[in-house]
Amino acid sequence: MKKIVLAVGLLAGAQGLVYAEDAKPEHEVSFNVGAASEYRYRGISQSRLDPALQGGADYTHNPTGLYAGTWLSTIKWTKDAGGGGDIEWDLYFGKKGEIAKDWSYDVGVLNYIYPSNGLGKVAGFANANTSEIYGQIGTGPFYAKYSHSVTNLFGFVNSKNSGYLDVGANVELADGYVMNLHAGRQIVKNNGAYSYTDFKFGVTKEFYGVAFSLALIGTNAEKALYVTPAGKFTGKTTLLLTAVKSF
Repeated sequence: MKKIVLAVGLLAGAQGLVYAEDAKPEHEVSFNVGAASEYRYRGISQSRLDPALQGGADYTHNPTGLYAGTWLSTIKWTKDAGGGGDIEWDLYFGKKGEIAKDWSYDVGVLNYIYPSNGLGKVAGFANANTSEIYGQIGTGPFYAKYSHSVTNLFGFVNSKNSGYLDVGANVELADGYVMNLHAGRQIVKNNGAYSYTDFKFGVTKEFYGVAFSLALIGTNAEKALYVTPAGKFTGKTTLLLTAVKSF
């Protein structure tokens, strides 16, 4: 569930294209490390409303647009659900390019792995490991993306073929600031009460080689369903601060 931090990395990459598009090598490898005041994914806290440490690596074959990568974050939700584990490990690969002038596409597969999560042995849960396929189109600062689960979704029983629609824009402002706008809708197949809408309004700016993002994030998820063991609502509206260093 890496999209909150990856959004920062992708923005930094997009800004780099403006200045050095012609200088890109055939094979490109990058790394990132970061921290977040809270790990939110699709508006829901994965870290029990606590800070999280994160990092990853990416490979891109620039002539073809093929890419692959991995990303990890500390989490707490699998333990809160009665299982185990404290790490999310993402593996993904895909292809991006142009459909037509000023129109881009990005398609791929994303695997969310939760080592030792054990939720498949907990009553009312399926194994937390999840695989999704996704497709995105974009023009200028605007994008629309749809992700479709080909397995059960994040521990929900009988939830294969769940879907998430993500629309938004990353608008360049003055002095290197980027405004981040997002709205999403998560549909949990055969678990309708857990479906919800989320939003994000934020700004990203690089300082001394570190990309900082401050965002207002929230959901309309059912409060009684998305709670920590202490009863705290994991989808509440909050300010989220993220810092990512790419190299």
